[in-house]
Amino acid sequence: MTQGDTFWEVGSEPGRQVVSLGVAVTLTAVSIDVLLVGRLTLFFDLCFVVLCIGLAALVRRRDFFLVALLPPILLTVVFGFIALVARDAIADASDSVLQAVVSGVATHGIALFVGYALCLGWLAWRLHREGDADMATELSRELGQAG
Repeated sequence: MTQGDTFWEVGSEPGRQVVSLGVAVTLTAVSIDVLLVGRLTLFFDLCFVVLCIGLAALVRRRDFFLVALLPPILLTVVFGFIALVARDAIADASDSVLQAVVSGVATHGIALFVGYALCLGWLAWRLHREGDADMATELSRELGQAG
């Protein structure tokens, strides 16, 4: 990171660590919301949107694709887990697992849309801002370390 760069412009975390952080923070937000209210509320939605932006800011450039796919997969997998352990937090207790997942994604679809759009927008902004010159520098550094 150069002197002109700020923390939100250049991410340096590997994709796997960013995914692990995403899962951990999402499950933490779910736990807090379910323990305090008994279901997922606007608190979870806001946490998810902020998380999506944060993941896009933290990831290193060569792992952009992984984070670009993460928000919808993360939300679906977490809702699948919730449907197995606390179905009434996202749907009716009598719903099937699949129905609970679909209901949860539909109920929190605005948060998914906003978080995903901001995540992709941030990644696109970083690609535009860093430009091809930084990609060539990064590639030469990676090739130099491999040899």
